Amino acid sequence: MQTNMKSSKLVKLTILSILGTVSLLLFFLNFPLPFLPAYLKIDFSEVPALIAALIFSPMAGVIVEAIKNLLYLAIGGGEPVGVTANFLAGVLFIVPVAVLYHRYKGTKSIVTGLVVGTIIMAIAMSVLNYLVILPIYAMFMGMEDMALAHVKRAAVLFGILPFNILKGIIVGLVFVPVFLKMRQWIEKKQHALS
Repeated sequence: MQTNMKSSKLVKLTILSILGTVSLLLFFLNFPLPFLPAYLKIDFSEVPALIAALIFSPMAGVIVEAIKNLLYLAIGGGEPVGVTANFLAGVLFIVPVAVLYHRYKGTKSIVTGLVVGTIIMAIAMSVLNYLVILPIYAMFMGMEDMALAHVKRAAVLFGILPFNILKGIIVGLVFVPVFLKMRQWIEKKQHALS
């Protein structure tokens, strides 16, 4: 019994590590949107985190997001403020999807979760950027303009808010067909590892 539990934990840890690494690789395949600031880039690194969250729990998705961001930081891919912002955005997006899926199951709960996750991510990241993230950039990153209220407002309204809405929509449009293809596999893994 104890050996089975250890084996199950090891399998779970292995799957989360693999999904975290895949998430990091997808993080590098990013692209800017032509009408938004170049530093805001779309990527599909939330897809493996969503898969983990559906197989195991919302916390598993959070762990995959953490693995991705810690690896990215470790290889010198970014600075702590941007990496933290990416982690928070990912968590805000993934957790509602996972919570609704685990409560109601099915494609409808995935789509509802993606809509809710997009709205929560867009609003929360707008507020966090205005109150915390942009002021930190102003203090520590030599971007003094980001401390000015009108600059922060413009950055949020014309950059961060539309970006997060579009990111949620684009990732959602990619994830729904992935989920439909992988649904049976996800459900098998749920039963095998529960």
